[in-house]
Amino acid sequence: MTTECKRLDQHVAEIIDWHFSPETGCDFWLDWARQQDWDVRKTVRTAEDLKHFPHFEDDWLRFVEPDHWVPKSFKGRPYNIFETGGTTGMPKQRIGWDDYKRDYESFGDTLKDTEFPRGQNWLMMGPTGPRRLRLAIEHLANYRGGSCYFIDLDPRWVKKLITNGEYDQAKAYMEHVIDQATIILKHRRIAALFTTPKLLEALSEKISIPEAGIKGVFCGGTEMSPQTVRFLVEEVLEGRCTLKPVYGNTLMGLAHSKPLTAEENYSVCYYPPQPWALLRVVNPEQTDQTVDYDQWGRVELTTLTREFFMPRFLERDEAIRRRPIEGYPWDGVAEVRPFGASTQTIVEGVY
Repeated sequence: MTTECKRLDQHVAEIIDWHFSPETGCDFWLDWARQQDWDVRKTVRTAEDLKHFPHFEDDWLRFVEPDHWVPKSFKGRPYNIFETGGTTGMPKQRIGWDDYKRDYESFGDTLKDTEFPRGQNWLMMGPTGPRRLRLAIEHLANYRGGSCYFIDLDPRWVKKLITNGEYDQAKAYMEHVIDQATIILKHRRIAALFTTPKLLEALSEKISIPEAGIKGVFCGGTEMSPQTVRFLVEEVLEGRCTLKPVYGNTLMGLAHSKPLTAEENYSVCYYPPQPWALLRVVNPEQTDQTVDYDQWGRVELTTLTREFFMPRFLERDEAIRRRPIEGYPWDGVAEVRPFGASTQTIVEGVY
């Protein structure tokens, strides 16, 4: 067994003990465990043992009151409420305290000063509102010694407009967002940018991004095909800014990307922040089985922190399973896209 496997197994055992102990666990998992005919703390001691759990259900985060997710040791400490999804109906909600700070500090430590200069300001052009992304990006900027400007947008509204065929309204709203970003970049010194692929492309139609002083672009959004990445690197950023794709969400945290190279055809491969999050690429028809390396499958996420435990959540994404690399001795996920994208049209809005 490798050192990383031992580390992950130890972490799994610690998190299971934490969330299923009467002294430290949250009401939801303690109540759930009482209804099972097996002992969670005795049965689940390794990452492989997580298969004993069923798939985590979306509706638990939609309709269970947030207080039921608070671990005993966090009782009485006000929590953040972060949302994900929610284009229609009740969105999923995750509560938290410091996980997002740890995630983005870990990410910040991997950035090169020549590409994301310390002590320089950031601009975030993306969804703020109830999402943890707004606090996370500001914390990242602060952690790197800078401050952050924000251009807000409501991705739920854009997606609704596109779904309803109101393309002119969606275009007008995006132009409104881009105009605001252009003004900020003209009048403030900013070296790093966070945005989505579509907004980055739209911004480049208004101004030269490297000429505006941007050194590095931290780009989120799940679907970034090799063709899209090549276009962003070579045309949108003119080969003069660093593009750092990331795959993250409210439930997982932030997965880091392998450096982009023309030799690998700009294929984007992400590695999760293990041991706090574990990604598997599974057979959609038999989800207890992972697919072979370099094969497509559905993404399954397990979140393992003291603030939040979520086993075997089937993401609405599919990806190619990739081998471990230096610095990330665990599986990666490549060319992430919406689940079913190869057989149907998926509306992604500004992403």
